[in-house]
Formats: sequence, C-alpha cells, structure tokens
Amino acid sequence: MKTIIVHDDAADWYCSALADLPGCRFVPSTAVTSASAMDVEALIAFAPSTPASLLESLPALRWIHSLTAGVDRLMAMPALGRGVAVTTSSGIHGPQMSEMAFLLMLAAARQFPAMIANQAAAHWERWPQPLLLNKTACIVGLGAIAETLVERCRAFGMRVTGVSSGRSDMAGVDRIYPREALREAAAEADFLIVLVPYAASTHHLIDASVLASMKRSSILINLSRGGCVDEDALCKALRAGNLFAAGCDVFSQEPLPSDNPLWSLPNLIVTPHVGGWSDVYAEQTVPLLRRNLQRFLAGDIDGLENLVSRNHA
Repeated sequence: MKTIIVHDDAADWYCSALADLPGCRFVPSTAVTSASAMDVEALIAFAPSTPASLLESLPALRWIHSLTAGVDRLMAMPALGRGVAVTTSSGIHGPQMSEMAFLLMLAAARQFPAMIANQAAAHWERWPQPLLLNKTACIVGLGAIAETLVERCRAFGMRVTGVSSGRSDMAGVDRIYPREALREAAAEADFLIVLVPYAASTHHLIDASVLASMKRSSILINLSRGGCVDEDALCKALRAGNLFAAGCDVFSQEPLPSDNPLWSLPNLIVTPHVGGWSDVYAEQTVPLLRRNLQRFLAGDIDGLENLVSRNHA
C-alpha cells in the first residue's frame, strides 16, 4: 500500500475522490508526520504554494503531480531532487481560459468598466458597441488552450491567426506566422491574445516593438505569464493611445502591488490571475490524475502524461 500525500486547499476532497484506487492511501499534507513521511513516494500538490520544507521532508519522493499547469517555482527549488519526476495538469484549462479571453475581449472592446462606473453614478450614456464578428484574433502560442479558444472564436464569426515556433497548421486557424514574424502578425490583429508558456525565450516577447506594430484600435489580452509582456512598454502604449485597450490576468509581480501604475490605467482591465480557475477545477483534474496514478503504480514513470523535462526553464 503506497501512501500518497495531497497538498492543496481541497486535499480532503481529492483524498475522498481518489480513495477507490487500489494500492493507494491518500493523506492530506496537514496530517503527515515526520515518521509517516519517510516512505512517501508520490505527492499531489498545488505547485505555487508547495513549500520547500514539504519536499525536504520526503526523502523517498519519486513523483510530484502539480494541480496547475505552471511549475516554474517548483522546478527552481533546490529541494526538488534531480530524480523526482514532475507532471502537470496541462490540457484541462481550455474551457476556462477561453471564457476568460472572451470576458476580457468583450469588456475591453465595449468599455464595460465605464458602464459599471456610470451605473454607480446613475449616469446614462450610450456609445456604439463593437462586434467580435469579422474581427481578427491572433493567438500567440498554439497549444491545447489555443485549440479550444479557436473553436470559440470561430463560433463568434472571428478570423483567427496564430504565432508559433513549433506548429505550421491548426484546425480553424487561417494563417500561422513563425515567431520571428510576430510583429507582422500583431499588425493585422484586432485582438492579440498571449498564451505562450513563460521561458527565457519568451521573456518580454511582447515588447515595445510588437506593441508599436499594433493598430491603435487593437486590444492586447495576456493570459500567459506576466513576464511575457513588457509591462512598462504596455503602460506607455496605453497612456499614449497607441492601443485602444488591454486586459491582463497575469503580472510580473503577483499580487500586483497597490502602487503599480497598471491599476490606474482606465483602458486596462486587471483580473487577479483567475483565468485558469473554475468552479469545477478539482473535478477537471481527476481524470488525468487517475491515469497518471495508475501508471505510477504500475512503475511506468516514463509513461506519465505531461511529464516535465528536468531541463525545464
């Protein structure tokens, strides 16, 4: 019987939902003692909040499954042993990330925050409401989330283009630009939606030159990581009116400090990194968790889904 620790606010729920798997005993991290941790080989954890002390307390650890897609902080921990396999929950976030993209696109394009402010002031003001129909959405980063988003964009009658360093075709995408042609792709976009993973090669991928290439009527949506966008350059572009608006769910420093100038831009919508969340998030993760648990119990470490390279940057 293998003991598997669960470190998450919903740890009790996960322990109950997975309890029927044979050969496993699931224990919340809050119930683990130093003695019981000695033989633990597997950890299911919410990666951003996993403390180094937990990893250090598990000398027999062989596998961590992250309940998030991002594992940057986890992979940078010295306490993470080189022999520990890490898997992510990538691939489950398409529905919620796509809906967040639409929330930000519609709210920014229609100036919805101004309507909310008018409601608070009991002020009646009308202005033309732009449509998504026939607009071009350019998706930077054509992974699993993009596949779901493309379907939604098509349902709204949008034209879809993409920017990718690894894909040359995708169903529903009219044209895919190589990453070196990012400025050309941005120049024709009504909405530039950033979904690319964060790495050294994508740090400030959306920089001043990309923003300058965009139309003054266009809108930037960042759902990836804060570091993918040069926030100082974005501030300048929005203040100068070189972009109509932006919607950002992620920032280079989180929580976003109260004195950060991004808060005060009237044409920027700030959301607190909730794009990947949903009210059924735990249920969304369980099928993938079950498949990986079965492979782990069978000794098939190399066959785990979403296995992260230990060269991960």
